[in-house]
Amino acid sequence: MPYLVALLLHCLPLAMGQYDICKSWVTTDDGPSWEFYACQPKAMRMKDYVTVRVDPAGITCGDPPERFCTHENPYLCSDECDASNPDLAHPPKLMFDTEDEGLATYWQSVTWRRYPEPLLANITLSWNKSIELTDDIVITFEYGRPTIMMLEKSLDNGRTWHPYQYYADDCMEAFSMPARRVRDLSTTSANRVLCTEEYSRWAGSKKEKNVRFEVRDRFAIFAGPDLKNMDNLYTRLESAKGLKDFFTVTDLRMRLLRPALGGTYVQRENLYKYFYAVSNIEVTGRCKCNLHANLCTFREGSLQCECEHNTTGQDCGKCKKNFRSRSWRAGSYLPLPNGSPNACAAAGSAFGNCECYGHSNRCSYIDFLNVVTCVSCKHNTRGQHCQHCRLGFYRNSSAELDDENVCIECNCNQIGSVHDRCNETGYCECKEGATGPKCDDCLPNYYWRQGCFPNVCDDELLLCQNGGTCYQNQRCLCPAGFKGVLCQQSRCDADRKDCDGAPGARPGLGPLLLGALALQLPGWVDL
Repeated sequence: MPYLVALLLHCLPLAMGQYDICKSWVTTDDGPSWEFYACQPKAMRMKDYVTVRVDPAGITCGDPPERFCTHENPYLCSDECDASNPDLAHPPKLMFDTEDEGLATYWQSVTWRRYPEPLLANITLSWNKSIELTDDIVITFEYGRPTIMMLEKSLDNGRTWHPYQYYADDCMEAFSMPARRVRDLSTTSANRVLCTEEYSRWAGSKKEKNVRFEVRDRFAIFAGPDLKNMDNLYTRLESAKGLKDFFTVTDLRMRLLRPALGGTYVQRENLYKYFYAVSNIEVTGRCKCNLHANLCTFREGSLQCECEHNTTGQDCGKCKKNFRSRSWRAGSYLPLPNGSPNACAAAGSAFGNCECYGHSNRCSYIDFLNVVTCVSCKHNTRGQHCQHCRLGFYRNSSAELDDENVCIECNCNQIGSVHDRCNETGYCECKEGATGPKCDDCLPNYYWRQGCFPNVCDDELLLCQNGGTCYQNQRCLCPAGFKGVLCQQSRCDADRKDCDGAPGARPGLGPLLLGALALQLPGWVDL
């Protein structure tokens, strides 16, 4: 028994530090009552609740059946993928099944038999719920990791996407970014999107299979290498702008852009050894309940928070009816160790409880709605209680609602963005080819010239022909005697007899189709 008591006493601070208790029954001079705390659900395996989609249509192997090889035995192409045979099929669900020891089951793409057309695949994971990552995302590839891929995230159930991390065997060549490691980031750059070469270089399919998005290494920047100083991490999550949202997602998308090459160039004589195969995807996290719940259950087909603090909704994102005397607020990790619940309060007198958070000193009663609303909200706020931001501004997550700087201007780039409005995390809606929170940068294979324009040529797919050279990915410099976008057309007139080449002719469809395909590569969309 003493050992059990000691164990409970040892575990209690850890439990409290994890904010897993919402309330406790306490006795005060005024009698017994509930004392409320900030709280959150325990972490769990999120792949048990995920919906997966793989596209484009036809990217999964087996329809029609086809042979494939491995890099270890590139000319022994005896393996087969057949969607009509359960023993030979490789559907997407096999990325999330329980595998018997020593027997890997996996989703597999078609082979690269259409080279040099890019072999592209998207794997989209959706939860229909905001979740907060608590551990590394680990993707296990069979038969070699991709040489180029991207991980993207969405905060709005897949309506908009943002880069999360780039992976390549050569970051500068693939994405025009220098290679960086997460463990080299500082406290001011912990939420930086970077490109890493650690998981893309060929090391042999039997040795290195995993690709990671390092959540723990980013946590360690604040909590130390053993994650023992969690209080400092929670303090930073509460105070550092954008840090909490960085680890929050509703959807994840893996964009597989080039398969494993086996440490060599593409060998066109045997394209059946190039494909993607994913045996497992591990995502560990917790339901985002805005620190208003310590339980999250799966019901009606989706995860839902069991809300406390008089809140309601899938994410505990609003006050219950009759508990709206002041605007809803998320709970806070601070002050340590129990945080602030910021519970919704019961409604009282309509006039006596109108709160404008210092952004207005005038209220108006709307008779037919039976509500009181703030008038002439200042500091770029709006809403019944001046609790929302005006269009073109977004909520400063590190400021309280009564702060004059609670709303930050979106500052969307006027050329790269669709309009001057942004979402709740400050990300603007970008035009085609543009990227970045403010749409002031270009996606790979686009260049900036008063807006983002697709590359006309490069050194891999859109090759300048007939000895032409690519100039800054914007145009081909053609030698004498040739013209056209890719120098594919002879300048010779049909009547001239001193031309060494063939008479001028209409350019073939091949280069144009190839150019159109390559221009679509950076902006791949779901089908």
